Amino acid sequence: MADGVYDAIIIGGGAAGLFCAATAGRRGRRVLLIEHAEKVGKKILISGGGRCNFTNREVSHKNYISENPRFCISAISRFTPSDFISLASRYHIAYHEKKLGQLFCNGSSKQIANMLVRECDVANVEIKTNCSIAKIERSENSFICESSEGSYHSDSLVIATGGISVPAIGATDFAYRLAKQFDIAVIPMRPALVPLIFDRDSWGFSQLSGVSLEVIISNDIAEFRDDLLFTHKGLSGPAILQISSYWREGEMLRINLLPDISKDMFLSEKNIKKLEIKNALAEYMPKRLSDIFCERMELRGNVSALSAESSKSLYESLTNWQIKPQGTAGFHKAEVTAGGIDTRELSSKTMECNKQKGLYFVGEAVDVTGWLGGYNFQWAWASGYAAGLVC
Repeated sequence: MADGVYDAIIIGGGAAGLFCAATAGRRGRRVLLIEHAEKVGKKILISGGGRCNFTNREVSHKNYISENPRFCISAISRFTPSDFISLASRYHIAYHEKKLGQLFCNGSSKQIANMLVRECDVANVEIKTNCSIAKIERSENSFICESSEGSYHSDSLVIATGGISVPAIGATDFAYRLAKQFDIAVIPMRPALVPLIFDRDSWGFSQLSGVSLEVIISNDIAEFRDDLLFTHKGLSGPAILQISSYWREGEMLRINLLPDISKDMFLSEKNIKKLEIKNALAEYMPKRLSDIFCERMELRGNVSALSAESSKSLYESLTNWQIKPQGTAGFHKAEVTAGGIDTRELSSKTMECNKQKGLYFVGEAVDVTGWLGGYNFQWAWASGYAAGLVC
C-alpha cells in the first residue's frame, strides 16, 4: 500500500467509528481510523456507570427521535440487537438485563471497547490516536485529509465524530462543520437525555435533593414510566432524561406521582384515615416529598377531616402535577445530542451523502436520537455497519 493511501478513512474512534472500521476491514478494505483523543472508545468506557448499556433486546424505529422517524428502519433491521449480542458472546462477555430490555456488561465497559479494538485488529484496520484533522478536501477521485500526522487519501470518508454532548471527553462540532463545507443540511442541535433545571424559588428542590420515586411523566408527544430523582437544581433520573429529548423550551410537563394508586384507592384505607395528611401521603411517596407537598399546598390536619371534594382535588394535584422547566442542564450534562446531519441528505441503506459520493455520516452525528436504555449504542452499531458494508 502506498504511504497515506487507503480505501476508506473513518474519522472518530467511538462506537460507530470502530464498528464501521471493523466491518469495512473485514471486506478486505484498507482502512485507517483517526481519533483526535489519546485513546479510542472514551464514551463507551464511561457509559452505563462503567458497565456499558450496549444494546436493548427490543429495538424499533419508535425508540428513536428524528425529523424523519422512519429513516433508521433500514439500518436497525439489518444489524439487530441479536447480532451484537452474538458478537459479544463470541468474546465471552457476560451480560445481564436490568429492566425494559436494557443489557449491561457484568464486568466493565472496557470489555466492549477492547472487543471493538480487537475486531479492528483482526480486520487489519490501522488506528491513529492523538491525530487531529486540520483540513479535508475533495479531489477528482479521492478525499484528502490533512492531519497533525500527515496527509492521507481515500476513496471513501466516514465521519463518526459524534455530537457535541459531553465536551469534557473531547466532543466537538467537527461533523457539523464538515457538513457545512460540503453544503449538507444540519438539523439544529439540542441537548437530549439531559437533566432539567428549574427556578429554585418555585419549588423546594434543594430540600428534596436525593429523593427518588417511580412516576409517569408526559407531555403532548410522549409518556414514560420510570424513576425520577430530585436534585439541587431540578429533576433528573431515567424518567426525566427520557422526556427531556421531547421537551421544548416553555413547555409544561405532567407528572403522576402515584402511578399505582387509583382514585378509589387513594386515602381509602381505614388506617390511613386516622393519620395526618402529610403522614398519610408518606404511605405513597418518600416522606420528604409528602412534607414539602403539604407545606406548599398548605394541607394540615387529619385525612378524616378532608371532604370528598378536597380528597379528589388532592389526588388530581398528585397525579397531574404540572411544572415548567427553566431549561436543561446543557450539552455538558447531556448523554447525547439531538438533531444533526439531516437524514434527507443521506441514503438510509448506506449512510452515504446523496450529493457527495464517497462521504458518509454515522452514529450520533446524524439526526437519529435514541431513548435511554441502549438504543443509541444500537444505532451506532447499525449505522456503522451499514456504512462499513459499502465504504
